[in-house]
Amino acid sequence: MAYLILLLGLGVLIIGGEFLVRGAVGFSKKLKISSLVIGMTVVAFGTSAPELLVSLKSALAGNPGIAVGNVIGSNIANIALVLGITVLIFPIVVDKNTKKIDYPMLLFATLLMSIFALDGVFSMIEGLFMFGLLIFFITWMIGKSREENKAAEVDKIGEEEFKDEPIWKSSMFLALGFVGLFLGSEWFVKGAVEIANELLATNPNKDVIIGVTVVAFGTSAPELVASIMAALKKETDISIGNLIGSNIFNIFAVIGLTSIVKPIEVSDSAIHFDMLYMIGVAILLLFVIYIGKQIGRLKGVILFASYIAYITIIVLKTQGKL
Repeated sequence: MAYLILLLGLGVLIIGGEFLVRGAVGFSKKLKISSLVIGMTVVAFGTSAPELLVSLKSALAGNPGIAVGNVIGSNIANIALVLGITVLIFPIVVDKNTKKIDYPMLLFATLLMSIFALDGVFSMIEGLFMFGLLIFFITWMIGKSREENKAAEVDKIGEEEFKDEPIWKSSMFLALGFVGLFLGSEWFVKGAVEIANELLATNPNKDVIIGVTVVAFGTSAPELVASIMAALKKETDISIGNLIGSNIFNIFAVIGLTSIVKPIEVSDSAIHFDMLYMIGVAILLLFVIYIGKQIGRLKGVILFASYIAYITIIVLKTQGKL
């Protein structure tokens, strides 16, 4: 039964990714906004919504600290795991706006989060500031894209396919895509956890191992599937935009809104290890993006290896070997 649930989840994830990319592309054509901006906003918001809901629910239940681990784990996985696997399958050419605007904003958001965490708490004022930055950035980015009218530069095939597609239809595809990714990841994680529990029944550290591997992979599955489907359809702007936008959204919206609801205490281990690793991965992305004309398979191997190193360190720390 567990294998059936896992396969069902995987199938729904793929279908959801297909719908999401089609809706996102149609949306960008109709609104005359670049695919990169749609990836950075609409797609990133949709794939990061589960993290936001979990964090807000935890805050209201008196456990706002869950948001920190949630965001750090997701941001590391988005770059090291998701982007790594995506470019192993299909190398990505990075848009100039990603290099000039989007990545610098990601690095700024990552460093700002780390600075705000140094006193051991994310306050309501800091949360308001971060969320305000997100609103400003999104508004400016959409306005800039419309002015440049980058959507007019798409190829004729793309125009023919989407020019007669009404906005409601693209919105429907987006909604179905988000639902498919959410349900698919839930079923995938459920099936995978049951299988892992059976395989690791005698391992005393099975909960930690399952948490940092199966569950972490499952929660990153929406971003992974959306990015792979976008790359396969040669909509690489949506692919890279989704990941960078998701990380910015995680920091400014998930941490921002959660700390507005209730201040978030930050543990010493998060400050002195997890956040430093998150900064390290963000800096690694700098070299990945700016060196060479594309993010190729070798860079994918390096990114993926950095994720394996992260979960290995976590498992060893839990076992008291580090």
